[in-house]
Amino acid sequence: MKLDKNTPRLLGLVQLIVFSASILSNLLLTSVVGSGNISSILVNISNNITMMRISIIVELITSIGIIFLAVMFYIVFYKKYKIISLIALGCFFTEAIILAISKIGAFALIPLSIKFAEAGFPESSYFQTLGDLLYYGIDRQLYHIHMLFFILGGILWYYLFYKTRYIPRIISVWGLLAVGLISINVLLVLYNRDFGSIIILFLPYMPFELFLGVWLIVKGFNSSAIRATKTEITQA
Repeated sequence: MKLDKNTPRLLGLVQLIVFSASILSNLLLTSVVGSGNISSILVNISNNITMMRISIIVELITSIGIIFLAVMFYIVFYKKYKIISLIALGCFFTEAIILAISKIGAFALIPLSIKFAEAGFPESSYFQTLGDLLYYGIDRQLYHIHMLFFILGGILWYYLFYKTRYIPRIISVWGLLAVGLISINVLLVLYNRDFGSIIILFLPYMPFELFLGVWLIVKGFNSSAIRATKTEITQA
């Protein structure tokens, strides 16, 4: 695919779709499960089945969007940085696959929560044990693992933006620093889930994704940087 003025616009559009779907799915899931123990989570899910299903569907849309985003990034960079682009592509593909698999846990929680409600919400039963496995052991644990591959891929893509100067370097540095902060939280949660999400570590990245998407749609790529890259590829 040849880079033209529509390439960054399409990349920016996909970026915004993934950003929006990711935020929406997390908000929906959080609103459903709440912040209580696993018994409370099962009760909340049983009372919000439709919302739980919608959150799963939106997360699966996010997974598909990540694949499209990875392909777009690859198209932009592969001619000059083939190896790095392939590694980053693999990271994002793995991220999308793990995220989709994590929803098996969320989906299985729906019938479990219904059975839990039908049984009269018993305390200290197999429902809590299985619910803990499905929610924390599969859904949340795989979600945090998928974030590791997002971080690795993001670092590589933003590094390539920095190298090529397709966008102002200050934006690339912003992305690199923001992803670095997210990695701290992800590693802490994988070490001990009680750490939870440290919102302040995510704050720099959330506006970055939105800003990058809008920038690519409105401003596109630096035309002189594109020409310089084409010249280097031709002369190689």
